[in-house]
Amino acid sequence: MRTEAGFFILFAVVIVGVLIFSVLRNNQNVKTYLKIRLKEQWGTFSDREYVSEELEYISRYARRIRGDRFYIDDITWNDLNLEEIFEDMNQTMSSPGEDYLYAILRLPEFEDDVLEERERLIKFFSTEEEERIHTQQILHEIGKMKGISMGDYIFRLKEAEKKSIVVYIILALLSVCAIATLFLLPVAGVVFFIVITIVNIYTHHSQSAKMEPYFKSFSCVLCILNAVKKMEKYPIPQLEQYQKKIHAAAEPLLKLKKRVQVFTNAKAYDDWLTVLRSYFNNFFLLDFIVFYLSIDLVLRHQKELETLIENFGILDSAIAIASYREALPGYCIPTLIHAEKATIDIRDAFHPMLLSPVANSIRAEGGVLLTGSNASGKSTFLKCIAINAIFAQTIHACAAGAYQASFMKTMTSMTLRDDLGNHESYYIVEIKSIRRILEESSKGVPMLCMVDEVLRGTNTVERIAASSSILYSLKRPNVLPFAATHDIELTKILEDCYENYHFEEEIREKDVAFSYTLKKGPATTRNAIALLKVMGYDSHIIDASNQAARTFEETGVWRKLNIRR
Repeated sequence: MRTEAGFFILFAVVIVGVLIFSVLRNNQNVKTYLKIRLKEQWGTFSDREYVSEELEYISRYARRIRGDRFYIDDITWNDLNLEEIFEDMNQTMSSPGEDYLYAILRLPEFEDDVLEERERLIKFFSTEEEERIHTQQILHEIGKMKGISMGDYIFRLKEAEKKSIVVYIILALLSVCAIATLFLLPVAGVVFFIVITIVNIYTHHSQSAKMEPYFKSFSCVLCILNAVKKMEKYPIPQLEQYQKKIHAAAEPLLKLKKRVQVFTNAKAYDDWLTVLRSYFNNFFLLDFIVFYLSIDLVLRHQKELETLIENFGILDSAIAIASYREALPGYCIPTLIHAEKATIDIRDAFHPMLLSPVANSIRAEGGVLLTGSNASGKSTFLKCIAINAIFAQTIHACAAGAYQASFMKTMTSMTLRDDLGNHESYYIVEIKSIRRILEESSKGVPMLCMVDEVLRGTNTVERIAASSSILYSLKRPNVLPFAATHDIELTKILEDCYENYHFEEEIREKDVAFSYTLKKGPATTRNAIALLKVMGYDSHIIDASNQAARTFEETGVWRKLNIRR
């Protein structure tokens, strides 16, 4: 008997040892792989693609914290493809990190001290690889929830229905009694054990679907607290202020850590522990009991949770921005000025999403009117200037050789379309879009606005009349308007208010070559009819078009076309 008992004990010890060794080895493999991956992805654009639902969840943090701050609105966000830029930039390791990075891009800063501290962090992570990788490994402990923001999960706890735990406690005690009865009265104990097992499993399964989102919320809290514990073991002097805030915010929540581990775990590779925990909770309902005992603690410390999310988000987003800077072909640190007048001086600016961008420079203190033919680069230039203005006040780096400008709000009206859902034509959508710019410009705060093809959705006469009046009204000291147009008439009407610039092209025998280089003055060439020729249109159409254009330029009247006989 002793031999058999000894063998059984030895066997149990070996099994436990193997399991422990397996978990530890797996943990080490994960850490090694993660370190390699972090080094490889540094200074590269993220290649992860997001579905619209994920981005919707990520965006909620920015809306939650915006208050009365200026917020990059949806029209500007979509016009400038900032969602794609966010995806390129998002090398964050945690859900708080990507939430905060998104918020940075949508909430430009207007205070020097915030941007200076952001710059200090970004430079630190750019130069200190060991500290950066260690911080990323800690942030990896928090991780990202699939398909939903961690912040949303945590703040969802406010919706949890408070419930008495008396029934759960009684059922748990009956489970203990059932086990004891098995030894005292085996026959009756088996029946009692089966009955209470069925009752408890049914109770657990009938309510677990409703409780699962809240259990995941607690799992998020546990991930954050695990990260806090690891951060405390490795103090970094340059991050001391953040580590102190994180430690102070986590302290009242640490008692929650042991409780939460009863019904959740932070790591997927502990699958065997998850299975054991699941059986245990099904039988004793301990997860329900602990949850309802803990919910009040979490709700009392929502402010501390917000502090944890914010500070981990600050660190993670700073690393992502540092990596994004390294991925750009070049960048500069902007010089920002507090002034009542809106001005900009940008040198060798390029669009950060183009593979082979052409750099351009401009200094503007008043309105800028861009003319040029189709596909010559007008819209891309407008986007380039607007994106760099936003970059200056968000990631504190511009895709340019040099940048100096006022602190400004940035708004655009560019890539609009019909709103079929609200039964609104393109023109209605367009005038609403421009109206919001006019309303914002009247507040007196320096503002940069970009308008592409003003009022293109209506007839020529009214378009020129209305667009010249709109652009004239935008010409005020606090507003820096850039407008692109095909209407050459506007260059004359607004020549005393707007500086004229243009892009041009070279028409070749079978091709059109664009330089994409900004030039002073209004456009003097047209390519619409020439492009018809390049694309193989009938020569009769080309000749008739050229003749009609010449006639109009000479007489101011369009020649009437007769019906062919």
